Amino acid sequence: MPACVPTHTADPNRPERAHPPHSPPPGPPPDRPRRPRVAGADVSAAVAVFLIALPLSLGIALATGAPLQAGLVAAAVGGVVAGRIGGCPLQVSGPAAGLTVVTADLIQQYGWRTTCAITVLAGLAQIGLGCLRVARGALAVSPAIVHGMLAGIGITIAVAQVHIVLGGTPQSSVPDNLRALPSQLANVDPAAVAVSVLTLTLLLLWPKLPGRAGQLLRMVPAALVAVAGATVTAAAAGLVLAEVDLPSWRSHALAGLPEGPVLGLVAAVLTTTLVCSVQSLLGAVAVDKLVSRRPGPSHVPRSDLDRELLGQGTANIASGCLGGLPVAGVAVRSSANVRAGAVSRNSTMLHGVLVVLAALLMVPVLEFIPLASLAALVMAVGIQMVSLHHIRTVTRHREALVYAATAVAVVFAGVLEGVALGIAVAVGVALHRLTHTRITHEVKEGVHHVHVRGQLTFLAVPRLSRALHLVPQGATGVVALDGSFMDHAAYEALQDWQNTHTARGGSVEITGRRPGTGVRIAEPAALTSPPMTDGTGEAGVPSGAGCRCRPWTAWRNHQCGPPLFAPDDARSGHGTRDSGATGDTSEAGGGQGGRDGRPARPGPGNGPPGAGKGTGTGTGTGSVSNTDSVPGALSGPASPAGSVSSAGAPEVSRTGADLVRGLSAFQRSTAPLVRGELARLAREGQRPAQLFLTCADSRLVTSMITSSGPGDLFVVRNVGNLVPPPGEESGDDSVAAALEYAVEVLAVRSITVCGHSGCGAMQALLDPRPGGTPGARTPLERWLRHGLPSLRRVRDGGGPGVRLAGRAPADTAEQLCLANVVQQLEHLRAHESVARALKDGLLTLHGLYFHVGEAQAYLLTEATGERVFDRVRAEDLVL
Repeated sequence: MPACVPTHTADPNRPERAHPPHSPPPGPPPDRPRRPRVAGADVSAAVAVFLIALPLSLGIALATGAPLQAGLVAAAVGGVVAGRIGGCPLQVSGPAAGLTVVTADLIQQYGWRTTCAITVLAGLAQIGLGCLRVARGALAVSPAIVHGMLAGIGITIAVAQVHIVLGGTPQSSVPDNLRALPSQLANVDPAAVAVSVLTLTLLLLWPKLPGRAGQLLRMVPAALVAVAGATVTAAAAGLVLAEVDLPSWRSHALAGLPEGPVLGLVAAVLTTTLVCSVQSLLGAVAVDKLVSRRPGPSHVPRSDLDRELLGQGTANIASGCLGGLPVAGVAVRSSANVRAGAVSRNSTMLHGVLVVLAALLMVPVLEFIPLASLAALVMAVGIQMVSLHHIRTVTRHREALVYAATAVAVVFAGVLEGVALGIAVAVGVALHRLTHTRITHEVKEGVHHVHVRGQLTFLAVPRLSRALHLVPQGATGVVALDGSFMDHAAYEALQDWQNTHTARGGSVEITGRRPGTGVRIAEPAALTSPPMTDGTGEAGVPSGAGCRCRPWTAWRNHQCGPPLFAPDDARSGHGTRDSGATGDTSEAGGGQGGRDGRPARPGPGNGPPGAGKGTGTGTGTGSVSNTDSVPGALSGPASPAGSVSSAGAPEVSRTGADLVRGLSAFQRSTAPLVRGELARLAREGQRPAQLFLTCADSRLVTSMITSSGPGDLFVVRNVGNLVPPPGEESGDDSVAAALEYAVEVLAVRSITVCGHSGCGAMQALLDPRPGGTPGARTPLERWLRHGLPSLRRVRDGGGPGVRLAGRAPADTAEQLCLANVVQQLEHLRAHESVARALKDGLLTLHGLYFHVGEAQAYLLTEATGERVFDRVRAEDLVL
């Protein structure tokens, strides 16, 4: 679930309110200006990111051929400017490895001052794109193209840095570097190789240090340890190596007017804009995902991608004007910032300030760093950009050709050319998939199977018709559609053949990946008989003729038989004592009829008061079928075997027909789709991630409102979604046993308490049965005693307020439903197994309220010290 029960921890970025709630806050004293607060988590995160950014900024500047100070300028500007203006608070910007190849080419072609001018123009282009609000459009680029571009850049970086690692000088392109590699291997500098090997060794082994001491040491970034260790070793051994040379800031080169052919400059600006923007936007989305996965409530707002473009553009303008490298969001630093516990953009900005201080005060120390050590660090970063995880992902989605074409083109032609070729290959692959469809026909155990793999368009209609006509008249045919698209021509061809085949005595079953595609499953016309009053054919089984039911579709009146409405005399409430008729039921679910003509007491989950008012004089309880129920659900209280309703038809036969019809629909439509998954779960056992505790109300379908399937939820349902506190008298150990089993054995990571509107249990608490005694004699009365703390919370106003976002609760009953969710969460914390898991950080609690009439879910959040149930919207999802 995307939100969890709030804790009482205050937002560190929000000053505590020390004034009355309806009076203006006091201003700062005139002699003491207000100072901004910086959370301790932001300070520690800034230090961690700074220690990573310092060596990487120098290494990337070295790889591009730019002045080494340009890397420090870009890191400082990216931290301060992009961190302050950007739309992703926790993304760290600076010189990125993905821009290395682009910047190196620009420096080689146009020189450093023109490259800075191109960076400024690219920043202006980014600001223009941000003003046009097209940031989301950049995410339309196929991930295979992006990953291929990064892989190609990584290969280019790694091949170039090999020469510096070996003690030489890199060439201008990958082919030139490969051709010069044999001669470089013949003239290896042993000192440079030794320092590089030491750097790589420390870089690889430092994160794997074992034990508690290793855990403490791993808090220091591996990149800093690798470079510092190599530097100290080289100085102690007296090795003669090329080292970092940071000239005086007085001689630092700034941006100049761009010089060169106009078309070339335009292409350079477009390339820089494209790479900076795509990498920054994808990085912002990734940071959102990392933040959402952090345990506990998060006060970090989601990224504003258009504002992120504005921030990146402003940072590039500033960096270019100050003689720095192009700026983009950096994945390594951003992930380190999130994992270090940063809570606001202060960490990013403070890291930039630390880089400025280092550039001004640590120049003598930085000049001891060997260039071979920085080259080894950047080479490792380049190798990591060729991600095996990305390769497996694109291969699984059959986009390996797009990935490979983009990577190879970037290596041998350039970034812009590689991206253009990748887009062309992606379009070609999409057209190939659209026009090339495999259609096969085979016979298994007398059943003819026609399997369609791919998209079914008009181009495949001739081959589809040829395969369908291989099915003989009167035979059973199964058409499996293994694709996500079918155009009108293919649909008409399939429907015409289906109607013709069934009219001649055959049967057809059409299955596909996506249920509810709208293709009807037809039965043989000769076997279809007019339905009887119970919806069955002559053989007493559901005929299914004309049935359009599909799994997971809306099911209002979805029974394929006739509606089972009771006659008027049965609904009037004037039935005899033997019939047990006691009044009508509302559409929301009726309550139980009262005795001796008294108003009925609302049953749990049975709608608002008055829904079950009875007017009969019998002492029994009758029921009327609710046509909105789920297939197979027995509407109302179960009648004794052989009881007869006032309509003269056996009640058991009616509900039994619903059950048989529902089971038949499952075996026919749903079982083929879930059989493989259920077989896997049967072999491996259940491993649910969530315990979902909700009401027994028949209108609450947990799998529907959570979009979950088999094996996802461990569900506990009871009247009123109550959690008896441990040790409570008249408690129910079944709930405690389920909690213990879910937490201790199944190791669920979250528990959700879900209440709902129109809960009959809550209504029964508000309006107890007239004449009832405080002794709670019946099982239902004893059970509802566990809801009394929720009732006291509402009536006495104890504890923080609970409300719905955007509107006030409709009535006291809805207020009680909301308060009951919060109260049961407090009961949950009292259970030993839950408390222990919460303390260890292994479990989160969630509150949920489902409004049945609105079909709207509300998640429990915290706002200004008040519990608020806020709507769940599509835009709340992390893309």
